[in-house]
Amino acid sequence: PSANTTELIAGGEAIAAKMTELTGYTIEVTVPTNYAALIEAMGSGNAQIGWLPTVPYIVAYEKGYATVGLVTLRSGADHYAFEFIVHQARVDDGTFTSFYDAATSANTADAATALAQFADKRPCYTDPLSSSGYLVPAGYLATSGISTKAGAWVQGHPTVVKSVYLSPKGEICDFGTVYVDARTAVTTDFPDVNDQVAIAFVSDPIIPNDTVSFVAGLDPTIRQNLVDALVEIASTDEGLQLLKDGGYSIGGLASVDDSFYDEYRVYLESIHFDINSYK
Repeated sequence: PSANTTELIAGGEAIAAKMTELTGYTIEVTVPTNYAALIEAMGSGNAQIGWLPTVPYIVAYEKGYATVGLVTLRSGADHYAFEFIVHQARVDDGTFTSFYDAATSANTADAATALAQFADKRPCYTDPLSSSGYLVPAGYLATSGISTKAGAWVQGHPTVVKSVYLSPKGEICDFGTVYVDARTAVTTDFPDVNDQVAIAFVSDPIIPNDTVSFVAGLDPTIRQNLVDALVEIASTDEGLQLLKDGGYSIGGLASVDDSFYDEYRVYLESIHFDINSYK
């Protein structure tokens, strides 16, 4: 969520109060130090409901701790895309080609054609547990048969953009992978970033949004009542404001089951992701 701990607790308690009103259940709000702690809390039975991003959810599911109930919606969509970026100087000198037309917001070539240029090049990635900053882009390349050099871990999407910006000759890396459009995050430091950093290709929306997950073994009736309450909250402007105040700027919630993540798992498997690496 995009809020600090104090805001999360205050906002979470307002959401909990509404859920209590709708279900009659007593809901206690806690904010773990990180998602790994939330996973373990669900595993030990100390947490029954968890707002988990995709990777922590996959880890919790594979450990047998949790199952998904809902996925967040943004602009009506339950998946989002990522993009490959390169320095404009590398486009100008013929090293790379931009296969993305900003005027039409569309790619001008298929993935196989666009991705081939990244073979044996060095990527900038955010961190090993970021969906759009590493896991899915790396899996996307791997499933397309593209082998790159070892990545530079630079931490954070804005830092990936800055690293590409500062690599007109590939000094830090040759290309980067970020959410769409991460360049907007660095315009204060680099006002000409849109001129210096080019979008080479944008994926289809293939990364699932965050989840609302429930502890494994939760009574099915209780689980369904909680799902129904959250869906009802997210169906009104007042409820969406409650969720926003709790750190979740979303447009709704939709019911899903674990098969929703099958395609995502293909990308994780292609890069040999180990759930035990999540800490």
